[in-house]
Amino acid sequence: LVSTAPPSPPTAAEEGSPGSQRRTFGTVFKESFLEGNTVTVTVLALLSAMVLGGLLAAFTNPAVLHAPAGDVIPKAWDVASSTYVALFEGSVFNPHTVAALFQQSSISTAIHDGYLSAVFMPLSETAVGATPLILTGLAVALPYQAGLFNIGGQSQFIGGAIMAAWLGYDLSLPFFVHVVVCVLGGFVGGAAIGWIAGELKARTGAHEVIVTIMLNYVMLYFLAYLLSSPNLLQASGSPNPITPPIASNAHLPLIAGTNLRINAGFLIAIACAFGAWWLLNRTTTGFEFRSVGANPSAARVAGMKVERSWVLVFLIAGGLAGLAGSAVIQGTDFTLNPQSFGTYGIDAITVALLGRGKPGGVVAAGLLFGALHAGSPGMQNAANTPVQIVQVLQALIVLFVIAPPLVKAMFRLRATRAAGVATGTSRGLSA
Repeated sequence: LVSTAPPSPPTAAEEGSPGSQRRTFGTVFKESFLEGNTVTVTVLALLSAMVLGGLLAAFTNPAVLHAPAGDVIPKAWDVASSTYVALFEGSVFNPHTVAALFQQSSISTAIHDGYLSAVFMPLSETAVGATPLILTGLAVALPYQAGLFNIGGQSQFIGGAIMAAWLGYDLSLPFFVHVVVCVLGGFVGGAAIGWIAGELKARTGAHEVIVTIMLNYVMLYFLAYLLSSPNLLQASGSPNPITPPIASNAHLPLIAGTNLRINAGFLIAIACAFGAWWLLNRTTTGFEFRSVGANPSAARVAGMKVERSWVLVFLIAGGLAGLAGSAVIQGTDFTLNPQSFGTYGIDAITVALLGRGKPGGVVAAGLLFGALHAGSPGMQNAANTPVQIVQVLQALIVLFVIAPPLVKAMFRLRATRAAGVATGTSRGLSA
């Protein structure tokens, strides 16, 4: 028999217990911090990387190395603080430009607008640098959710850049139509390369890591071949391996005035991140991707077409990397050359790992790395810090983020309670 008597009220000890729902915010925050959840570990990883990066910047500086023993610590602090201040001013906010804006507020509108643009220049450059990183990071994160590792961001980027550049200079279309055609062409160019990797994986079982790495070399040399002949993509009359500049009607529109480089490509990247989140969490296709990534055998038994999911996720991922190529060609470079793809394909892996394979995390990681790239030139001018320190800082961030046990051991964080519950549940099921 089931008793229908009302439950007795909780005692004072039960109300103050950790499992009670009446815990204060401070208690919950303290327990979350000490248990080392994902947010806590990520924040502590970033702080640890910044501390080590500051130490490296300071103790590789000649002014610190040759300073008297009593001045080493003060000079090291000055170098480290100057490095990070310059990084912040070059990527987020520079108070000197605000002071200059108020000083020039009474002069002509043109001069005032120039100083106003200088205030938002750091944020604009951060967004410009983050745009291809977000798109290529999504190209790695989306297959990761399906249990695949896409190392071919570079080849897919090149495929999209080739299509965007060719359509940009070879066609003559009205402004908005030309922009849309080139953006879609960039998506198709990258998606075609991604489809090759997915099709080989599905039909032959070839490992996607090997296939995508090899496709990077294929597209790299294919681009060099296209840029070696005026009959193909090389600009006629130019001895350099470069395409003709795309038409002005194919340029991505600027969204903050002519003095700032931020353009519609950044909005496309944010929209793609939202679309990736919606696809993964609100659609049947996204559920299949995550199911295949969790257990392909179980997904196949449940009636899901695993091979089709592999092809589709690589096709979408390739298209996202291709959009990164079109954003660079249409937004900032306006021509295609062997240096246009940069290191976006490799940086995409770092961004996806830092974002833990989730679209929101990829956006945050892309903005962080975009800020590091935007602020790095000022570091050398302000504190004589080599720009390579930024690359070291990126490597340290990834090292700490992908090693949560290391961070927990450094800060003496205890194991999460959820892990203990999961362990106890599994033991109960096994028993």
